[in-house]
Amino acid sequence: MTISENTPIREELADDGTSTGVEQEVIGDQIDSLFDPDRIKVRTKSMSVDLLLGRLQQEALNLQPDFQREAGIWSEEKQSRLIESLLLRIPLPSFYVSEDEQEVWEVIDGVQRLTTIRRFVQPSPGQGALKLRGLEYLGHEYQGIGFNDLENSYPRLALRIRETEFTFHIIESATPAPVRFNIFARINTGGMPLSNQELRHALVPGKARELLKQWASSDEFQCATARSVRPHRMADREMVLRYLAFYKVESPESYSRKDFGKFLMYAMEEINRWSDEDVQVSKQIFEEALRVSHKIFGDDAFRKMSYDGTSRSPINRALFECMAVNFANLSDLEKTKLVCRKERVRDQFKKLMTIDTDFLQAISVGTGDPKKVNTRFKKTREVLAEVVRA
Repeated sequence: MTISENTPIREELADDGTSTGVEQEVIGDQIDSLFDPDRIKVRTKSMSVDLLLGRLQQEALNLQPDFQREAGIWSEEKQSRLIESLLLRIPLPSFYVSEDEQEVWEVIDGVQRLTTIRRFVQPSPGQGALKLRGLEYLGHEYQGIGFNDLENSYPRLALRIRETEFTFHIIESATPAPVRFNIFARINTGGMPLSNQELRHALVPGKARELLKQWASSDEFQCATARSVRPHRMADREMVLRYLAFYKVESPESYSRKDFGKFLMYAMEEINRWSDEDVQVSKQIFEEALRVSHKIFGDDAFRKMSYDGTSRSPINRALFECMAVNFANLSDLEKTKLVCRKERVRDQFKKLMTIDTDFLQAISVGTGDPKKVNTRFKKTREVLAEVVRA
């Protein structure tokens, strides 16, 4: 069964930024509309280690694109055994890269393998050269040696590594973004697959990448979320994107899309077209909305609340977007009134989350459904308006 971003998922985030529910957020592999096969361009190319190192020197191969997690996390022993495989002529799996309009390759699958090979053959400045250890099949004479030692003592084997060829599947820039997203998802099946936001960052280059990173790192965001959303899976950037999508790109009232994931990708593309003035003004409004949220809710901001005094719930992404957007749309006078009446605001939201099952569903599962989007934004707006009028 295919799971899409509209499949019911839990919206709470653990302190490490991951979903706490049993149903994890998974990107679907369905394409809603047909594409011209001639525009779907994925070519295959063989390259030797020497040619790859040349690409790295020319900055035409990016081993650490913005959407990838940290490179070089393999243990010394695991890296050494990869090099041992090359020496034994054991074929490695194919690599996948995405090519941009300048023909620069960003590695989608194979970062750790390529980082290991570079570290052994031609380490970057400041990077310690890999010395072989923990080998399984080669003799003790290979333990502790580096590539320079290999060239001096075993030149034939050093040449074997330099001439080793790998197969690369290259997703060309002309391939439509939704299809590239689909390809990424299909090959993204390793031990720790990319999250949906990491995939979006892979597919939509431009100012949106840096904007989301900066806003999620701001003091206002960190304070309002009690510094509980770690950035390593880009959950923090997705939260900022969801806010911007509904505040600036398409209002909750007019939202009627079937695919929430495509909506967020479209929002990133729209952000790329903003002027510097648009960015600055929007940032000020965003930060003020978060300051107001924290003044009213403290460390309970964007979390489910109840009257029974149970332990604090994790951050909820759907609550974040609807509360932050609603605060952003208020006047200064309205925000001041809400801060002064913060106990009443908190009490009204506890009631909403305790007795209103429609609202609770709208922030818990299937949150990309247009009806649920409208429900949570409308009810949040009504609660705030009632407190302001009181």
